[in-house]
Amino acid sequence: MFPGLLLNASRAHEFATDLLQKNDGTFVFKGPWFAGFDFMITSNSMNVQHILSKNFTNYHRNLEFKQIFEPLGDGIFNSDGDWWKTQRRIIHTSLKHRKFELALEKIIQQKILQGLFMVLDHVSVLGVEVDLQDVLHRLTFDNARALVLGFDPNCLSIDFPQVPYEKAYDVIEEPLPYLRLWPHGFWKLQKWLQIGQERKMKKAWEIIDHFLCQRISRKRELLSESKIQIEGEDHFDLLTYILVEDDDKGGEKGVFRKSDKFVRDMAFYLLAAGSDTVASGLVWFLWLVSTHPLVEMKILEEIKANLSVEGEEKWRFFNFKELSKLVYLHAAICEALRLYPPVPFEHKDSIESEILPSGHHIGRNTRIIYSLYSMGRMKEIWGEDCLEFKPERWISDQGQIKPVSPYKFIVSMQDRGLV
Repeated sequence: MFPGLLLNASRAHEFATDLLQKNDGTFVFKGPWFAGFDFMITSNSMNVQHILSKNFTNYHRNLEFKQIFEPLGDGIFNSDGDWWKTQRRIIHTSLKHRKFELALEKIIQQKILQGLFMVLDHVSVLGVEVDLQDVLHRLTFDNARALVLGFDPNCLSIDFPQVPYEKAYDVIEEPLPYLRLWPHGFWKLQKWLQIGQERKMKKAWEIIDHFLCQRISRKRELLSESKIQIEGEDHFDLLTYILVEDDDKGGEKGVFRKSDKFVRDMAFYLLAAGSDTVASGLVWFLWLVSTHPLVEMKILEEIKANLSVEGEEKWRFFNFKELSKLVYLHAAICEALRLYPPVPFEHKDSIESEILPSGHHIGRNTRIIYSLYSMGRMKEIWGEDCLEFKPERWISDQGQIKPVSPYKFIVSMQDRGLV
């Protein structure tokens, strides 16, 4: 079956969706003999729930997976078992911290008012085209660095500066998901010879490690000298929380208790999760709205009906409390994420053989891919109109967002760091 995959490489997600639609949501892919490239792909929500919840302990990230994603270190994306649970606990408690939302809103407001609005105004006055994906990537890159590291690199400005470690993240992250689809020997040979994408990734990895090492070292120094008031109302960043506040024993020595590698791996994951995936979701959302004028009109009508908008006002920043009133906007964002999930597929490997809820047998050490992209296009889950961009499907008769199983809409779980 491998030639068919190669011929459809440019439309891999659509190719997988076609196969799954014709095979009741689960398909066994056979690769070249002795290449270790056989796998099962599924969009069956019962299978997904079984893998991620009911029999979670039988599925893990194998050694090959960790080798491919080596730049991510031992972060939560690359972990299993107790180590995964520990990091998940740290992430959850940090996001529930009393000052997290305040810091998040403050950082976003500052970056939108002093960054995004100024850039868009500048290009509008000049009448020039701008790559909106680049603009939004810079926005989320700055937001994530400020929230995680307490440091704003100011990538989003009218001169569009080239920041080495920003580009290094792109070099590392762009090919990683697709390396999983190539035979083992292909990327191993590249890594051994240090050619192609592996050579580029190594150089980018060194740039990022140097940058993170500097930020962690500086943060430890400031904390040890008590130059950062952790309890102060005006300061919160996740790196400080990881180093000090999330410590069972507490106290000043907690700053040095966690290894640099542990902190680096946690920071890398949080930076990646808060940057590229958010930018990707925003780009697809804006594209879908711009190509559906009726949806755009309804969003604008909802804003005018629920929020104070002055006729002469050029720019307007809405705070979190105001945004909570916009149900249709929320529904449109959910619909965009359904059709274009920032992470289109994931995979794990079985430890022991078993029978999945779909009735398919899965052997030991078998790779199983669950396709979020395909799940958003399954009639069995979303109905006959599953290919339509239709925010109304998310709104109940009472005018509220309908609850949807996280095993049908996995993006909601990814946002909370659950998978």
